[in-house]
Amino acid sequence: MPPPEMSTKVWTIANIITVVRICFTPVIALLPFIDGYWPKLICFIVFVLVAFTDMLDGYLARSRGEVTDLGKLLDPIADKLLLFATLVPIYWISRERQAEYGIPVWGSIPLWATLLMIGRELAMTIFRHWAKAKGVVIAAGGAGKLKAVFQNIFVGAVILWFAFRDARKPLGWEHNRYAYFWNQFHGSFVAVALVIAVVLTVYSFGVYLYKNRALFSSSK
Repeated sequence: MPPPEMSTKVWTIANIITVVRICFTPVIALLPFIDGYWPKLICFIVFVLVAFTDMLDGYLARSRGEVTDLGKLLDPIADKLLLFATLVPIYWISRERQAEYGIPVWGSIPLWATLLMIGRELAMTIFRHWAKAKGVVIAAGGAGKLKAVFQNIFVGAVILWFAFRDARKPLGWEHNRYAYFWNQFHGSFVAVALVIAVVLTVYSFGVYLYKNRALFSSSK
């Protein structure tokens, strides 16, 4: 399938959506630090919308023939800013307020898992620039896209977990059997989602390295 043609436009609909995503990043980063469940619930809703537009802007750019250099530059920046703006706060909050937000098995989000997911994005960015200097463009692959999906599922689940834990007392759910069931289910879901996100983080990076292993050959 041939690559989409480049558009001479700059402020396309897709690029505007990407800029809006970047503008919402500080909001998502700050809302979880506000006491109460409403700020965290709003944060979850905003995060889901922003994560959805990540798929939407790429689709619009390709379907409308509006792929631009600006969009190719801004889209990965928006993705990485969103990851940093969510992983760092939820790591910090889960660690400092473990009594309220304790995650089954993990307790809090491990530092090594946070650094692994962030480090992978930085390493992949460096690898792409290095490959481009050698004349090779590394496009997003299936493993990388699946990794992004599960990272978003994990982040969204954690933010919603914070909201649920905060909501139990003011809503009188502390001794509700349905709330107890949801507490067990949701906490376990977060723990499993973290495992899958970490495994796919390592696996997807390994796939990119293996598929482009010829770049490491001195003869190439």
